[in-house]
Amino acid sequence: MNRLDFQRLAYERVRDADSLLFAGQWPGAYYLAGYAVECALKACVARLTNQHDFPDKVFAARCYTHNIETLVEAANLIALRNAEGKVNVPFGKNWTLVKDWNEASRYLIWSEAQARKLYAAVNDPATGVFPWIAARW
Repeated sequence: MNRLDFQRLAYERVRDADSLLFAGQWPGAYYLAGYAVECALKACVARLTNQHDFPDKVFAARCYTHNIETLVEAANLIALRNAEGKVNVPFGKNWTLVKDWNEASRYLIWSEAQARKLYAAVNDPATGVFPWIAARW
């Protein structure tokens, strides 16, 4: 997979989450909203790689994860995210919510309120995590 593949997947997962919210499928919407963030961060990581460079084994292994915080670090976005969170408090709160998402979310039952809250944290045009990441991929 390459950066464009991850970008496409991220957009698809946001649309999927939106469709599932509309259909009242809260657990799926919750899971896919978080998965969109994972894909977006992996697009950012892919942006850091150079064609024909031999990958650093430790770095590459760290990127094969579903952990949002590990991916933020791998994408070199921690300082930017933290700075933005200080000046844009709602954005910082959205990251606080999104960072706790993980792939095990697919095995849990999420309420409508939880799904809508995560989706808003991910996709809000002004303070959402996804638009912020997409501006940096």
